[in-house]
Amino acid sequence: MEVRKGYKQTEFGVIPNDWNAISIQELMDSNAIVGHLDGNHGALYPRSNEFVEFGVPYITANELTGYKVSFQTCKYLSQERARRFRKGVAKNGDVLFAHNATVGPTALLSTELDYVILSTTATYFRCNPEKIKNTFLLYALQSQHFVSQYKAVMAQSTRNQVPITTQRKLFFILPSTLAEQEAIAEALSDADALIESLETLLAKKRQVKQGAMSELLGGKRRVVESGEWEVKRLGDLGVFRGGNGFPTRFQGAVDGAYPFYKVSDMNNEGNSTFMIRSNNWVSEETRKQVGANTFPKNTIVFAKIGAAIFLERKKILSQESCIDNNMMGFILDEKITDYKFIHFLFLNIQLGKLVSATALPSLNGKELANLSYRIPPLPEQAAIAEILSDMDAEIRAVEGKLSKARAVKAGMMSELLTGRVRLV
Repeated sequence: MEVRKGYKQTEFGVIPNDWNAISIQELMDSNAIVGHLDGNHGALYPRSNEFVEFGVPYITANELTGYKVSFQTCKYLSQERARRFRKGVAKNGDVLFAHNATVGPTALLSTELDYVILSTTATYFRCNPEKIKNTFLLYALQSQHFVSQYKAVMAQSTRNQVPITTQRKLFFILPSTLAEQEAIAEALSDADALIESLETLLAKKRQVKQGAMSELLGGKRRVVESGEWEVKRLGDLGVFRGGNGFPTRFQGAVDGAYPFYKVSDMNNEGNSTFMIRSNNWVSEETRKQVGANTFPKNTIVFAKIGAAIFLERKKILSQESCIDNNMMGFILDEKITDYKFIHFLFLNIQLGKLVSATALPSLNGKELANLSYRIPPLPEQAAIAEILSDMDAEIRAVEGKLSKARAVKAGMMSELLTGRVRLV
């Protein structure tokens, strides 16, 4: 393959002529990385009774999230105890890398403290700011070529870790100038800032919706004065019915009269409220041959057997369908119920707490039918459902923007960290 002008072929792919593929050990030898140690404390490893309420943070891999250190979840050691450590003593500006048990997360340590202590699950990289930007290194540790190297190392072992001696054999692709390193880091940081703002907005909207569900579904906040709420059994609102198994020879058809859903198909719908995609369809002839029930549009479906119950996924059928025998449908009487309102109500029911105490978790339709809730008249059900549905639409819109922002950043990393796109 011809290499374009200004680029060269390396074992990590084509990179600019003035960039280098260089190992961590070489960066240490050239004084670009002036510190590289993990928190392997040996006999000094702190015991559980040595942690205190306030003091010097003790950072594990679990605290490295979103390229930052979460001090809200970490433990603390007293100053006296912390001063005994000789390894894993990280300082402001160090780049942290989770290398043990949880492998891969990175963070830039930002603290006004003199130091923090790392656990055995984390490594710090201390950069010489005259030779390598710590903000660039933060992203380089997440680059595809670096990740592929340590994954190859882990694939050769049963241990989920990348020891510090092994880390030093791994390579980075490094721009030769600080200006280019900084430009790349700033562009990726801007992408992260957008992602973080969308994550914050999404969390806020979900929290607002949760509060609204509590008020609206509990009758604390009225939107339509349509009459008194009445306590009703779920069995008064519809019928619970189990699905049917289809022999393998009937599965996999790409067309037919009815979509046939399995429990695993609920994962394919992501955050959608509805079941709208199916990999399996059955004809009317097949349905009759198997003796399977059909479930009308707007039926609420969920897992009734196995661990999938505890995932608490509850979806609405978007058309008349068949479901397998590991699922159950709640077929509503739409003369007295708004299916979206009942779905929101059903989302608040923790099915995992209702399973039968057997070796194989299962739900009983008769027990579900006997659950009682205060239900408003139909006009108020519809009004509540409309408010919550609008909130769901806003949440899905933000989720879409967030998914796009993450995809854009992934593309940027692929282009910028290989030099295919130059900013300087």
